[in-house]
Amino acid sequence: MCSSDLHAMSAVTGPATLDEICAVAIAETFRGDGEILCNPIGTTPIIGGRLARATFEPDMVMTDTVAFLAANTLPVGDPDAERLIEAWMPYRDIFDLLWSGRRHVVMGASQIDASGNQNLAAIGDWRRPKAQLLGLRGAPGNLVNHVTSYWVPNHSTRTFVPTVDVVSGPGYDRVAGLSATVRANHEVRRVVSNLGVFDFANDERRMQVVSVHPGVTLDQVVEATGFQLVVGDTVDETRLPTDDELRLIREVIDPRGLRRAEFGG
Repeated sequence: MCSSDLHAMSAVTGPATLDEICAVAIAETFRGDGEILCNPIGTTPIIGGRLARATFEPDMVMTDTVAFLAANTLPVGDPDAERLIEAWMPYRDIFDLLWSGRRHVVMGASQIDASGNQNLAAIGDWRRPKAQLLGLRGAPGNLVNHVTSYWVPNHSTRTFVPTVDVVSGPGYDRVAGLSATVRANHEVRRVVSNLGVFDFANDERRMQVVSVHPGVTLDQVVEATGFQLVVGDTVDETRLPTDDELRLIREVIDPRGLRRAEFGG
């Protein structure tokens, strides 16, 4: 599908927008996961996770972002939405599940490097940082036991950096020297940004371009990245949402349009 199709009218819901393309790209990170805890963090990742569960990964379970596993597809940002509760999962039970490895989390990254090291903690020297961020959060534990993907809405040389200032989530270079058990359970599956989709599926375990979003060129991605990306002979274009996916995003999962906030809308 060519870039001009981004502006083509869908038969059902109108043209796809960048926020919806990114939500679908995040949904695709869960493809093939099966019966796991789908644990996206943030508005756009939650939309992507709920979309995946509502379409091609119905066996995944998701919380209502509080303590219940909801059987129905919930709208984001609506605490009063009707919930069809199928189980109770308080926070302490999350940790039991984590040790089993049956979880796929999509987190943010203030910085990320070519090996997939992620920083959520601070900008600058950690002893006297220029900016204090969220902290390590659960990133170290996430990355030694189950699948992690990242969502970076502002792809630039400030976020895709040669070396992260603080390692919150370890990448492939840091895990390489650890035990075989840790290496076997460590997977940074994908990075989705507002410019494209990336993974580490090469012998060097370095970030490579999977696809660029419609209307974005490879040169733009390279220029906005602070390290050398692995680029194959051909680079795909990120797929557009189907009519059914657009309907789900706009009418069921995010009828308030909260996803647009990360895109200046």
